[in-house]
Amino acid sequence: MTSNSSYAAAGVDTRAGDLAVELMKSAVAATHNANVLGGVGGFAGLFDLSFAKDYTRPLLATSTDGVGTKIAIAQALDKHDTIGQDLVGMVVDDIVVVGAKPLFMTDYIACGKVVPERIASIVTGIARACADTGTALVGGETAEHPGLMGADDYDVAGAAVGVVEADRLLGAEKVASGDAVIAIASSGLHSNGFSLVRHVLSTAGIGYTDSSTELGSTWGEALLEPTRLYTGPLVELLAGPHGDAVHSLSHVTGGGIAANLARVLPLGSWVELDRSTWSPAPVFRVLNELAGTTLESTEGTWNLGIGFFAVVRADAAASVISALDALGLPAWQAGTVTIGETPAALAGVDAWEQGAKGVDGGAVRLVGSYAG
Repeated sequence: MTSNSSYAAAGVDTRAGDLAVELMKSAVAATHNANVLGGVGGFAGLFDLSFAKDYTRPLLATSTDGVGTKIAIAQALDKHDTIGQDLVGMVVDDIVVVGAKPLFMTDYIACGKVVPERIASIVTGIARACADTGTALVGGETAEHPGLMGADDYDVAGAAVGVVEADRLLGAEKVASGDAVIAIASSGLHSNGFSLVRHVLSTAGIGYTDSSTELGSTWGEALLEPTRLYTGPLVELLAGPHGDAVHSLSHVTGGGIAANLARVLPLGSWVELDRSTWSPAPVFRVLNELAGTTLESTEGTWNLGIGFFAVVRADAAASVISALDALGLPAWQAGTVTIGETPAALAGVDAWEQGAKGVDGGAVRLVGSYAG
């Protein structure tokens, strides 16, 4: 028995892995630019950083993430061509938060059994989203774990690197009193809070192939709506005439709306976000109706229609909103930053989020009622 046949007897098919690489190769190559050295299949991806000599003080930014239990829905529906965009959104859109331009990304797929067409579909989605964000996909790994994962099970993760000039770094230290808080619309649930989504549907006895009149689609179609990609438009905004007006950015992911904004505000600042400035999409409303809960009760779990925040100079708010709209990102002002003279209600700890994930930042709460 050859070594390959012995491995196959243990449940690992290296030939299937090779076929998967062949099927995805052209999609991955389409993300490469002149800075990428070598092709697909090397032990390490190579990226030429010679251009960094033109920077005064280049800072590398890095991020890593996965897409959580949204994968369970893709697996249940056997639809895998969108989950890659979710991965890129979760990883690369964290890079631009500090003002960095993404350079390259790598991915990792663990599965119970390599089905070449399925793996290629996932990676093709990753590559397509990388191309949309100006990110080179320089490497990846597919690992087969028979006995540890079921034949149809898989998980995906990725990591990316970007670069930013030190004096262009965005963050809480740039935020000033009076700055406008600009909300940027999400495309739906994105990739957070799906454990709750799945629990709600399971409790209600609803399947992913069931149709929803309110959503105008099946539940699966609505839930697999890909994460909106913000990086390309935001990189363009930051490089344009309004770039200097942007002081900080926040990606609304795990932890919800207030907590993620609080992370990019300075200590001693506070913001009241006005719910009346936007109307959460039907998917959020229907899920809450099914669960017997309120939109307000899920503000710490789902994005409820806000995928990103930009904190900008007050006199540039209208211009930035117009620029974002022109770049394909619907945006509106949802609040204003105040530093000092905190409201008496700040003492009500339950009403405010102050910092998050180890960051001792500003205080944020949502007020008013959502638009109909």
